[in-house]
Order: sequence, then structure tokens, then C-alpha cells
Amino acid sequence: MIKNIIFDWGGVLIHLDKRRCTEAFRKLGVEVSDELTNPYGQRADLMDFEKGLMTVAEFHDTVRRIYSPTLTDAEIDEAWNALLLDIPTYKLDLLLELKQRYRLYLLSNTNAVHWEEGRKRFDYRGHRAEDYFDRIFLSHEIHELKPSAEAFRKVAELAGIEPEETLFVDDLKVSCESAETLGFHTYCPVANSDWRKELRVEG
Repeated sequence: MIKNIIFDWGGVLIHLDKRRCTEAFRKLGVEVSDELTNPYGQRADLMDFEKGLMTVAEFHDTVRRIYSPTLTDAEIDEAWNALLLDIPTYKLDLLLELKQRYRLYLLSNTNAVHWEEGRKRFDYRGHRAEDYFDRIFLSHEIHELKPSAEAFRKVAELAGIEPEETLFVDDLKVSCESAETLGFHTYCPVANSDWRKELRVEG
């Protein structure tokens, strides 16, 4: 019986377009590669930011060191956040509906800059990000990145939930496979898709 649902954020709830990020940096005269926008293929120093092992100021300095010393903090943040699109309101409505029957959690590989901007996408009908979930787990706060099994173990422990009673929804197969090794049920929708009809929850 499913009692809990853990949602990924990027690609599942909020729609992303990484090309917008690379294009935004290109307009600043900087060529960036997938190592900047791919949380599973980033440089080690950028992954430290996702894990909360680097401050925002240190992140800005790292980007300047790697790409261009003339970039301002504001320019970096604006280009970095360009990949964040919207959270369709039908998904927000569904979260509110599901929360009446299940305990909902958010587990995301994300950093302080993306979350500060992206959390605004949850603002809907007077609700904020915290209103949709029982708890929110962000990689830069729990210091663990999916698909590490330790990320799922930590969430289960902190939330006090059993994997066998929990559905994990993520658009990346490798994360779902990792969760499955610990006993979680999983569903892996296509990124940025409407998965309402395909999501089957029992309980």
C-alpha cells in the first residue's frame, strides 16, 4: 500500500530547457558546455555547489575562474537560472489533490541559486512551495546527490517513512533504479511531460 510519494523537481514538476542556459551565457560572450548544466556530468567543483559544499559567493568565483573573470554575480545568476521554466498549474493542482490522501515529499538535486529563483514557480492561489509537501529535501541542504543510494536512505530516515510504502517519481532512470534497490516503488516519466494519466497510485 502506497502511503508516501516523493517527487523529483526538475523535469518532473518544473519544466527545464538547458539550451536557454547555454544561450544566455553565449550572449555574455561565454561558451559553456554540458558540464555546467548536467548534474550527473558536472565538473567536481560545480557538483560541490549542488551538494552544498560551496557557498553562493564561492560558486560565483568558480564560474568566473572557469569561464570569464568579467562576469558579475547578477549576470551569472540570470544566465544560470535561464533554464528554469514553469510548473504547469495542472501539476500544482494535482499535488494539492494528492496531499489530501498521501504524504508528499520533494527530493531534488538543486543548488541555492536555482532554488531561490525556482521556488517562486510554486506560488499559486496563495500557496508556497512548503504548502505542497510534508517535507522538502534539497541536495544542497542534505549534502547528498541522486542517484546515490545514500540520498534515498537519508530521506527515508529523516521523513520516517518505509521505502516499501513509498512511490518515487523521477524522470531519470538511473535515479529510479537506485531507489528500487532500497525497496522504493518508482515511476519514470518523460522529462517535461504531462504524466497525470500514467501515474497510478494505490492506497
